[in-house]
Amino acid sequence: MSLAVSMRNLDQAFQGAGQKAGIEVWRIENSRPVSLPTSSYGKFFTGDSYIILKGPICVVVCNITICLAQTFASKSGVLRHDIHYWLGKDTSQDEAGAAAVKTIELDAVLGGRAVQYREVQDQETNKFLSLFKPCIMPREGGVATGFKQVDEDEYKTRLLVCKGKQCVQVPFARSTLNHENIFILDTQSKIFQFNGSNTSIQERAKALEVVQYIRDTYHDGKCDIATIEDGKLMADADGGEFWALFGGFAPLPRKTAARGEDTTTDSHPTKKLLRVEKGKADPIEVDSLTRELLDTDKCYILDCGLEVYVWMGRNTSLDKRKSASSVAEELLRDSDRPKSHLIRVIEGFETVTFRSKFESWPQTTNATVTEEGRGKVAALLQRQGLNVKGLLKAAPEKEEPQAHIDCTGNLQVWRVNGQNKVLLSAADQSKFYSGDCYIFQYSYTEEDKEEHLIGTWFGKQSVEEERASAVSLASKMVESMKFMVAQTCIHEGSEPVLFFLIFQSFILFKGGLSDGYRKYIAEKEIPDETYTEDGVALFRVQGSGPENMQAIQVEAVTPSLNSSYCYILHSGSNVFTWAGGLTSPDDQDLVERQLDLIKPDLQTKPQKEGSESDEFWELLGGKTEYPSQKISSVPEGDPHLFSCTYSKAKFIVQVMEIYNFTQDDLMTEDIFILDCHSDIFVWVGQLVDTKSKLQALTIGEKFLKQDFLFENLSCETPIYIVMEGSEPPFFTRFFTWDSAKSNMHGNSFQRKLTIMKHGGTPITAKPKRRGTASIGGRSSGAPEKPQRSRSVSFSPDRPRVRGRSPAFNALASRFENPSSRNLSTPPPMVRKVYPKSGTPDSGTKAAAIAALTESFDRPSARETLMPRIVKKAASPAAAKTTSPEPKTKENSMSSRLESLTIQEDVKEGETEDEEGLPIHPYERLTTSSTDPVTDIDVTKRETYLSATEFKEKFGMKRVEFYKLPKWKQNKLKMGLQLF
Repeated sequence: MSLAVSMRNLDQAFQGAGQKAGIEVWRIENSRPVSLPTSSYGKFFTGDSYIILKGPICVVVCNITICLAQTFASKSGVLRHDIHYWLGKDTSQDEAGAAAVKTIELDAVLGGRAVQYREVQDQETNKFLSLFKPCIMPREGGVATGFKQVDEDEYKTRLLVCKGKQCVQVPFARSTLNHENIFILDTQSKIFQFNGSNTSIQERAKALEVVQYIRDTYHDGKCDIATIEDGKLMADADGGEFWALFGGFAPLPRKTAARGEDTTTDSHPTKKLLRVEKGKADPIEVDSLTRELLDTDKCYILDCGLEVYVWMGRNTSLDKRKSASSVAEELLRDSDRPKSHLIRVIEGFETVTFRSKFESWPQTTNATVTEEGRGKVAALLQRQGLNVKGLLKAAPEKEEPQAHIDCTGNLQVWRVNGQNKVLLSAADQSKFYSGDCYIFQYSYTEEDKEEHLIGTWFGKQSVEEERASAVSLASKMVESMKFMVAQTCIHEGSEPVLFFLIFQSFILFKGGLSDGYRKYIAEKEIPDETYTEDGVALFRVQGSGPENMQAIQVEAVTPSLNSSYCYILHSGSNVFTWAGGLTSPDDQDLVERQLDLIKPDLQTKPQKEGSESDEFWELLGGKTEYPSQKISSVPEGDPHLFSCTYSKAKFIVQVMEIYNFTQDDLMTEDIFILDCHSDIFVWVGQLVDTKSKLQALTIGEKFLKQDFLFENLSCETPIYIVMEGSEPPFFTRFFTWDSAKSNMHGNSFQRKLTIMKHGGTPITAKPKRRGTASIGGRSSGAPEKPQRSRSVSFSPDRPRVRGRSPAFNALASRFENPSSRNLSTPPPMVRKVYPKSGTPDSGTKAAAIAALTESFDRPSARETLMPRIVKKAASPAAAKTTSPEPKTKENSMSSRLESLTIQEDVKEGETEDEEGLPIHPYERLTTSSTDPVTDIDVTKRETYLSATEFKEKFGMKRVEFYKLPKWKQNKLKMGLQLF
């Protein structure tokens, strides 16, 4: 049961709230919220109270509800929001109380799952201040007292101090200045920034953002800027002008003033839990705090001194929540209390910091059903004669994995052997052993520059000594390239998609070849399971296509099978292929391709699940139970950015989260961690010292162990080390990135000052780019011509032809590139990973395809070799077209959508868009529509919008939208109630 109230009991000003991305702001006027226009966002008055909604934050939950006669499928996105209510220092108690109560009503409108923050002027949280970067500067006055009008003919000089994330006006007097803070003197003709001698470069750089804000907001961007360094006396004209405004120069006192950060001490170090009932808070006496103490029918207050939390059970009424909030507000008015932040959380949506206050908090797992499970349920119910149309329509499209870089570059691989590394031949560099460690260097072109990724891969059975050796050898390679490369550390079983796309065809064998592994099994007297061609071996085949396929050796026993995969089983010259009942023709095609690499010259005995031969089961030790659910991978989540410092003495990483981050938050003197849940990035600034750069991997490992976000991340989560100036696209995609900024010289303060003085254009001094490094004696010249897959003659016993037919080889030769990538595994398809449309020779290639494909003897074989598509009946207009359209990116996306969505006949009277889908108005497509459209794919509601309405709602064209990561697409769709 959850909070359920009628909209009639809630303020009408909140109707429609939370349906757009970004923020929404209301001001309290006569105890009622009044929505403000976008132009007024960030303009606060000291005599007023405001409510600010930030959202949505997306948490995807998939549900299947099965009734006796019907099956309903709904893929609903659970939206989470942050709500802040800001109280000016001169606001009345009535308005402050109204803001607190109306915030609870707003939460009820949003479904009762928002986190609510109480913000008091000059004591705001960092999360709130991040919504109005670089700062907020409240003005005097308010609705009740009247707004003070500024006399445009007289500009009032003011002095401000930058206190951490805040900028506060202080008395304009020389005695106000000190060595510990940064001050901004705003005059009519010039803005001065005074840098206290004890302030950091990072603080000075952030203060410049405030100076820029003042110039743009109050001076129309036409005011001069000057920086004054504490202790430089009157060395220049700007310094003389600055001190003259204070009546002349005089040395500042040496006494230590209060630092900019709030140093309020916590006089309530112990945590107190109070139960709120009938408007009173009664303490609960317990030795330790546990989750079991919280009852879903009640509200509680957790007093932690500087932080006070109100926890509201899901089954509590709106009145109970308002009552608990009032009790907490009264608690904060105690004169003996420190300045505390009040945070209200709802059961099931508690913040990380709230959960961290408890000795034990169980890992919550939502009862989710995977999309594979949705298909299995549909198949089961269909056999029982039930209508599963809605369930099938909710099945997702098959997403193509994205590497975000060109995966047709040059690859070199070394196997670690003791303290050395051994370069592998082209034929062996994508064949790994679980008992070994490997180092790889991948070189690719990005924006006409040579870029590199150096990685280490650790097998599950590899020994610790060789893992340490791999890290050391890889670090030396990175250091030899002056740290201007990206680096990654990958563990077996946790490989990111990027890794598999680089290797394209990856084979993992059991056992190992290194001296370290062999020594270990000999000492421990462990049987050697290293793969041999004449032994019994079982391989699970997986992947999304020929450019991303893997064969993983597993235990040759029946429980290793899985209905969602295909397998290869061999014993000497006997080779079986097994197709699980839940596999697709594309999955089975990958088996044929992997056979070319594992057992290329032998005929196979195909087996289908449910009709296996006795010989097949005998090799696996007999038929027993085995799973059917697909092995899940860790999904990418909303990214979180942290600034971090590493204490080598204490072996801990200290972090501070940066909310609503941008590229400008990355300071060249510091190290930052970007946590994306599926992997983490350690960003290292150019001015970080060499010792700290070498500790970047250690910092990433410590971050995973400390688990700051309570994500329960594996310590084997992939870690990327990204150096400033060499950021790869798979990192910069999380930002609005300007590569010119990361290639500037100077510290953070000097860089931002340079940008300001040159009208916002970065002045860069790009380092000379390296050529491909030759490490380990391998030449970086033209790589060897890649080996081709073996052709296998046709046999009536075989279900299909593996390898290439002569006609296909002729076709492939027309596209061969003499400088193609150096890979042991041949490109199984004649297409690039990133095709470029509209090339000059596209007509020639099209003609070659048309002529050569006529020579295929067997149409069925041709169909298996060429990419499969889902055909769709053409519309009458399309049927008249005699010549195909050029294959642009937009057309390619359209065809992809056509192949991945459920195709239905267009009803009479409906219109179609350019992709053949019926068009419906936005109001009928939303999840909250009172007149919803039926018979649509509910997971792709946005595809039924017209091109004009799509761009109006999303702010971009379809082709741009579908280039975004899936989590970002879902976030935008949820904000528009289309998911």
